[in-house]
Amino acid sequence: MNTTQKEWPLWEVFIRSKQGLEHKHCGSLHAVDAAQALQMARDVYTRRQEGVSIWVVPSNAITASAPDDKGELFDPSGDKIYRHPTFYRIPDEVGHM
Repeated sequence: MNTTQKEWPLWEVFIRSKQGLEHKHCGSLHAVDAAQALQMARDVYTRRQEGVSIWVVPSNAITASAPDDKGELFDPSGDKIYRHPTFYRIPDEVGHM
C-alpha cells in the first residue's frame, strides 16, 4: 500500500449472500469515496458472484460498545420480570415453546 492509500478513509464492507437475508461484515478497505469503496468491495469480496448486495460504511461512522460495558448492555434485567414469561401458564396443546 502506498502513502496515498494510507491517507484514504477506511471503509467497512458488508455483503448479503444469495442464501442470506442479512448483510455480514466481511472486511475493510481504504478508498477515496463511497463509489470507489463500493467498486473495490465488489472486486475484492464478491469474486465468485456470492453476493447480491453490498454495503460500504465509513469506519469513523460506526460507534461500538466498549468491552467494559458488557454487563450493563447484555446481562438480562432481573427487575423486569415481564421480559421472561416464566409466570404464564402454557396450555398443554401448545407443547414445547
